[in-house]
Amino acid sequence: MAIKDVVVHLDQDGRTAVRLALATALARQHGARLVGIFAQRGHARKVGVVSVWPSEEFTLACDASKAQFETATAGLTNCEWRFVNRGGEAEVVRQFVDLARHTDLVVLGQYEHGKDFVPEELVSEVVIGCGRPVLVVPYIGDFADVGKCPLIAWNNAPEAARALNDALAVIQGCQKAYVVSVAARLDEGEATCAEVQRHLATHGIAVATEVVLVEDFGVMDMLLNRASDRSADLLVMGAHGSIGFPFESRGAGTRYILRHMTVPVLMSS
Repeated sequence: MAIKDVVVHLDQDGRTAVRLALATALARQHGARLVGIFAQRGHARKVGVVSVWPSEEFTLACDASKAQFETATAGLTNCEWRFVNRGGEAEVVRQFVDLARHTDLVVLGQYEHGKDFVPEELVSEVVIGCGRPVLVVPYIGDFADVGKCPLIAWNNAPEAARALNDALAVIQGCQKAYVVSVAARLDEGEATCAEVQRHLATHGIAVATEVVLVEDFGVMDMLLNRASDRSADLLVMGAHGSIGFPFESRGAGTRYILRHMTVPVLMSS
């Protein structure tokens, strides 16, 4: 899939600058349109017993966001700043999910506890509901580029297949790639790894593979450790799969990664 339309989430948090810089770099690299969407919770201003929206605070935040976006995207020929003109949590999530459906790639920031700008469930709801690949940027670290050394989590599930396909445009031309196959049996893992390896070879991507047997509940930690050990700059994975545990609640692995991620993660559901 070619990346020709990118959406990036904006709010007042200082980490906005990091994901905006990454989204801008991706837009430049792929010749894509970039849409910045300012969406955060807000509170109406009370005038007597009447609530007035938008509040002055929200209006000032919008103005600051637009100025930040225009500065960061200077030189891009096709970009647009928009905002979600509602302050309630449910409406912020609903509108952003709807807008995210009309793009090739969504760039979001990992939720950080203690920050009150966006609803905690925004990222997971976008991943679940937008039907598009979502690139989530950790709340710690600088990430000027991604996809040069990806780690691909594979469990032969539909979500993993979609994530791999959605990531191809991002990882094309990568220096090296790793595939970690999570399987119940070694022979099954090796067989499906070989198929992924052959498929990626048709795209000119050479990979090293590893099979990890499902023996305990540490699969997600293992993936994060492998990403760190191999200096991966991107983790590619399907969202809301059980990754080999039929008794694991659906989405538990996804939620764990969203809480503990240390590198950008590209998810598809």
